[in-house]
Amino acid sequence: MTLRDGYHDVPPGKVASVVTYLEMTAPAAPRPVPEPKGIMLDRVERPGTDWYRDLFARVGGHDWLWFSRLNMAEEELRAILHDPDVEVYALMAGNLAVGLLELDFRAPGACELAFFGVTRQLVGAGAGRFMMNAAIRLAWARPIARFHVHTCTLDAPTALPFYRRSGFVPTRQRIEIEDDPRLTGKLPLDAAPQVPIFRGDGVRS
Repeated sequence: MTLRDGYHDVPPGKVASVVTYLEMTAPAAPRPVPEPKGIMLDRVERPGTDWYRDLFARVGGHDWLWFSRLNMAEEELRAILHDPDVEVYALMAGNLAVGLLELDFRAPGACELAFFGVTRQLVGAGAGRFMMNAAIRLAWARPIARFHVHTCTLDAPTALPFYRRSGFVPTRQRIEIEDDPRLTGKLPLDAAPQVPIFRGDGVRS
């Protein structure tokens, strides 16, 4: 369906975002960054769903309203995480995971940067650039023709320019409307306070 020009109401209990799809069709050159001290990127084989959801929420849920994986049934999420064509990496500070990198090779000839981000404490410290350099290298180590990602207006405002600086080119935009995860109980009510909650009886800021 194509939306008409003009404004469109978002139903109570929902959140709306503009989703931008980006891709690269050849490996982008890595951007220089000092290796962050005290952290390393580790492959996590067959991660547990509880461990994954905890990291997912700490990276994107509480600050940026990531919710897609929180809505998944246990069996569905486990099947993705344990698929041999899905690679999950964690940025580790000692025994604590502080960054998430997920590469999805299930579509032939392509890799999706399914999820990517660091916890609030590492934002601006070069950890994201370090992890992106690794993501590009790991993705193109397989015989692919396309590396793609999408981001939305619920993400950090720096996400889209970061992906573009990394070599991704925008190809498409869509509007996404979903249940507000704070009203369904998937995230606490104080998550992402910059995004208002529309209950139908007023706006909570």
